[in-house]
Amino acid sequence: MPATRTQIYLQPLQRQRLDEIAGSRGLSLASVIREAVDLYLANAEVDPTEALRETFGAAPDAWVPDRDEWDTRDDRLKILD
Repeated sequence: MPATRTQIYLQPLQRQRLDEIAGSRGLSLASVIREAVDLYLANAEVDPTEALRETFGAAPDAWVPDRDEWDTRDDRLKILD
């Protein structure tokens, strides 16, 4: 499978340790990071119910327009086309 280029920022100690691991094993930094991500993902459980429970009410002042407002916006955008 082709890889996707991804840029991340690491803390200096994280980068140092990853470089040490890569060097000691004769691997590239990218290879070590991919291996670490695979290990993390193999053990990570995704529970959308828990995520919703933890974030419910996180933005109590959030405004969501009603359906009529969306229809009005859609009509205005059609005029601009």
